[in-house]
Amino acid sequence: MRTALSVLTLCFGFLSCAHSQKISVKNEVITGAERTEVYFPLLQHKKVAVFANQTSVIGKTHLADTLLSSGINIVKIFSPEHGFRGKADAGEEISNSKDRKTGLPVISLYGNHKKPTAADLKDVDVVLFDIQDVGVRFYTYISSLEYLIEACLEQHKPLLILDRPNPNGFYVDGPVLDTAFRSFIGMQPVPVVYGMTIGEYSMMLTGQNRLSQKANAINAYNLTTQPTADTPFHLMVIKCKNYSHKTIYRLPIAPSPNLKDMKSIYLYPSTCFFEGTVLSEGRGTSHPFQVFGYPGYPKDMFSFTPMPNEGAKTGKWFNQVCYGWSINGTEEEILHRLDGKIRLNYLLDAYRLFPDKDSFFLKNNFINKLAGTDLLAKQIKEGKSADEIRHSWEPTLNDFKKIRKKYLLYEDFE
Repeated sequence: MRTALSVLTLCFGFLSCAHSQKISVKNEVITGAERTEVYFPLLQHKKVAVFANQTSVIGKTHLADTLLSSGINIVKIFSPEHGFRGKADAGEEISNSKDRKTGLPVISLYGNHKKPTAADLKDVDVVLFDIQDVGVRFYTYISSLEYLIEACLEQHKPLLILDRPNPNGFYVDGPVLDTAFRSFIGMQPVPVVYGMTIGEYSMMLTGQNRLSQKANAINAYNLTTQPTADTPFHLMVIKCKNYSHKTIYRLPIAPSPNLKDMKSIYLYPSTCFFEGTVLSEGRGTSHPFQVFGYPGYPKDMFSFTPMPNEGAKTGKWFNQVCYGWSINGTEEEILHRLDGKIRLNYLLDAYRLFPDKDSFFLKNNFINKLAGTDLLAKQIKEGKSADEIRHSWEPTLNDFKKIRKKYLLYEDFE
């Protein structure tokens, strides 16, 4: 049991999943957001800020609309990368705005303003976080979460996290980030696939004192009683029900413009590395992260032509024919092919066939931010095999797994 009890969970158990080859499909998962009877009493007569995007729904209704129709006083909305409605490109600058439907002010926590300021939180009594994550380190919602937790602790604002399942939560894999390569696409020494929900990840941040010095000091105060509407809390996680890390959870809403379906979400940890190369990773096609290629590959290979579209207004090799690979198959076939691992062969095969190897990786060394280390690019250039590369991950990966176990809220996959 941890001694710092300022991170609390409201939970009433979970159903164990009968599993086939470690994982199973459970359709009756109840998200934290759906458990309104648990957290609505904590919001009554409070000025509430909501950190949300298009995935923040209860059934088919947006969380903000549900709160407002229930008489909850929302005073502002915070939004992450891709914006409140989830339409912006990856990395696109988003300005503060007003939500057309509700008229609420929307404060963008992206670009140069990633962390809420004292002024942002001045007129707020409690902050509610509800974002669907995909469980991959370079997917920036966990970085936004970290800044939000810091700000709320530093400004003494209670934070409620409505937990959601992790669609890649049934395995842990990849290089662990070296903090020398810390950036917004990787802020903590965790592997590419870390196998935790947003709620579990928040508990690790606080439990391991991974926040700012001021936030860590505040978090050290103990709360020894279950919070209610009349008792204070620093951070509370509202658990999912009927979920475990053996669960295969299909997202009802695309979490961002280029993760359009579950096949892209499953492949994303393996094929996003192509963002650090000159190859197209499929942005501007109907199957981003399922196809990858380059105009200079042999013309008898699979071909595709990236074109500007919503969520991919700019990108690599737009309007040019690229030749390369397409990862075909059903969701189940792709899951079976991945077998709970990042597949390095996609990147290794593309490098071996590339005509000018000195030009394969982008000159800005973005591959090092994605990998969280400069070792992966060096190993590929040296001709290391996938097994050799994977073996080099083991020491830090095993260390992380021990830490992860301490903060799990749900039955693990092992």
